[in-house]
Amino acid sequence: MEETEKIQQKLPNQEFDYFKIGKILISRWYWIAAAVVICYIGADVYLWYTPKTYATTSTMKLEEKKSEISDLAIILNNSDKGPSKIQSELFVIVSRGLIKNAIKDLNYPIGFYVAGRVRTATYELYPEKPLDIKTIRLDSASFFQGLITFQPVNNTTFSLSYQSGGHIVKTNFSYNNPVNIGSTTFTISYPGDLDKNISYQFRFNNLDGLVSRAKGGLSVMEVTKNSGIVSLHETDSNAQFAADALNAIMNEYLVYDHDQKQQSASQIISFINKQLDTISGKVKKSETAIEEFKQRSKLMDVGSAAQVQLTKVNEIEIQRNLFKAQLSTIDDFEEQINKAKYDESLNFNTEGGTNQLPVALLTNFNNYIDQKNNLLNTYTPNSPQVKEVDRQILLVRNEIIENLNRAKVSILHKIEELDRQLSIVNERVASFPIAERELDSLNRDFEINEKVYTFLSEKKLDAQISRSAIAPGASVVEPAQANFGPVAPDEHGIRRTAIMVGLIIGLGSIVLIRVLNPYIYDKETVESLTTIPIIGVIRKFPRRLDENSGDILALSQPRSIFAESVRSVRTNLSFLASEKDSKVICITSEVAGEGKSFVAVNLSSTLSLIDKKTVLVAADLRRSKLHKTFHVPNDKGLSNFLAHQCTIDDVILHTNQDNFDFIPSGPVPPNPSELLHTERMKLLVEALRDKYDIIIIDTAPVGLVSDSIPLIRISDINVFVIRSGKSKFYSATIPQRIDQEYHLNNSVIILNAFEEDLLHSRYYTTKFTGENYGSRYYYYSDYVGYESSGYYVDSDQKRWWDIRRWFK
Repeated sequence: MEETEKIQQKLPNQEFDYFKIGKILISRWYWIAAAVVICYIGADVYLWYTPKTYATTSTMKLEEKKSEISDLAIILNNSDKGPSKIQSELFVIVSRGLIKNAIKDLNYPIGFYVAGRVRTATYELYPEKPLDIKTIRLDSASFFQGLITFQPVNNTTFSLSYQSGGHIVKTNFSYNNPVNIGSTTFTISYPGDLDKNISYQFRFNNLDGLVSRAKGGLSVMEVTKNSGIVSLHETDSNAQFAADALNAIMNEYLVYDHDQKQQSASQIISFINKQLDTISGKVKKSETAIEEFKQRSKLMDVGSAAQVQLTKVNEIEIQRNLFKAQLSTIDDFEEQINKAKYDESLNFNTEGGTNQLPVALLTNFNNYIDQKNNLLNTYTPNSPQVKEVDRQILLVRNEIIENLNRAKVSILHKIEELDRQLSIVNERVASFPIAERELDSLNRDFEINEKVYTFLSEKKLDAQISRSAIAPGASVVEPAQANFGPVAPDEHGIRRTAIMVGLIIGLGSIVLIRVLNPYIYDKETVESLTTIPIIGVIRKFPRRLDENSGDILALSQPRSIFAESVRSVRTNLSFLASEKDSKVICITSEVAGEGKSFVAVNLSSTLSLIDKKTVLVAADLRRSKLHKTFHVPNDKGLSNFLAHQCTIDDVILHTNQDNFDFIPSGPVPPNPSELLHTERMKLLVEALRDKYDIIIIDTAPVGLVSDSIPLIRISDINVFVIRSGKSKFYSATIPQRIDQEYHLNNSVIILNAFEEDLLHSRYYTTKFTGENYGSRYYYYSDYVGYESSGYYVDSDQKRWWDIRRWFK
């Protein structure tokens, strides 16, 4: 027996029903459709008011041109800097200084706009200039930068309106006369016939603002690694401005690159010019000294032995002077290194045959300088990234200085060796006659200076030729062209997103409403909450009830679905307490308004139709309205009998229906709960058992007052009414708690006022097995989908065009 009780206490198996989930979502298809439509309209409004952005693309090829500069003795040689650092060049292209020069070349001092009539946004007319405006005075530091609205008045005057000090200023002016706005003075020429319906606007552009505009929309990237092909993109609200700005930036980079490559050759020519100026004076001075000596001493030439020694001395002196020139060049380069700041590149591009000038290190130094300048566009000087680059610059600088010091030591050793050789030759020359020695010394100085001068002149010419032959290390592969197809906002993408958001909102609303719903709507929900069996589902009354529920449909329309659902409950009631000759049925609910009195009236009427002598007792002594349903007075009833004021026969009223009697509640007593607990109530029930087959007692809500507890304990069947859409989840657990508390086993549940609403239905399907419900399972139907079967009068009310019938 205990094992049987355990089996009966199990909840039924409920399986996940995917088809039902689909029906739930489709049941509120109009929510989803409305959300999609609203989001789609919102997307169109957003696209309508959002200014369009255009983009243009161009391509450049970056390649390293080799220098054509010839050797300057051992110092000035052609050097190959090696492959370009593409990443450094990309930083140069997007640098603010280069873009600023490009915008200057663009020459866009005044911007013209058209004010939108429907939309509030203004549209830039670049490159069109509907007005001829000439600037007379414009202070670059404090000129007026606001929008100025132009409106023609007639052929001689016009009006300008602008905002100043939080107020709109509107003034009339004459064409070609000076206009003063703040610190800005300008004139406007007569523009001819203009459309007066169009509101033209203009503003004086700020160079820094245009630079920020161009830089903000600029992006560069290498197409493939180490390819040297760079793709440049410019986005802007004006397609033509984007193309022109991008072409100006590329042209400015070509000029910058050409100037950078010429700078090294220019420094070499400058160095040679300084040397030539010095040596030129020495040559002239030596030539004058020789002529004067010959005239004074009447000596025209030296002997052959002296000539040999003179030639040798000349060769040594030439080598010695060239080494000194090399040493001077290294000193000049070292001075540049010491004076150089950590944000300026070095462009002295030379390399000796013995690696006196470390060009590779110089290239690294310049690369780090470029990297630092680009980092400063994003980071502060004290940031870790910039400090790390400063550390690398210091290391390379120290390495360059160390390399130069080693080169200087090597050159000094060579000069010492030449001095030693020169001293030996000078000793031999000392044995010559005095006149020959003096002439030899003068000729020697002249020839040395003349040869050095000739050599430097040749190198200067070579450097000039090389500088003129230098070409930029980049070329424009594909110039930018205006693309009038907007790239933003992405209309198709935004509309797709709007549709997806609408679907999510619609579906989310369905899920949210279900999650927040605290009410019971279908039998599957009740079955998932309690083991108390359901003996039937009473359909919702098909029409509006009057205040007193006087229209009992079970009697007035016996072929309706509602009447059939009541009969189904009546049938299952007959199987309960079947051993009893007379059954006492107590009907209650959790709170008022769940339809217990309505169910009691309809059950009583249907039971009387099968020759069951039935009496309905209005046992809600506090707030009964059953007497209004039967249109009888309530001045005498159950409360009078329990108070010993009358007999049973005095309170029993006969209705118009056979086998159906009614006992009203009577006047509201001061102690209703105590009256129901008296023995006289039990005597009434026993007396009614002798007269009637079915005694139905309509009690007070068990969740509000305790009046119904004594009636529940003496009843054969306790019917607990749960109203669809009204009763909360908690109410389904009350019958089981009452059974457990008072050790009863006669409670059943009726789901009242059921109307299919898939939105709140449970997406599980109950699977009944003997293991779960055993003998306490009762067959019943909710009659969903039976409306059009033709068996009920309700079928005549349905039409195929009634869309709601498909999406309940």
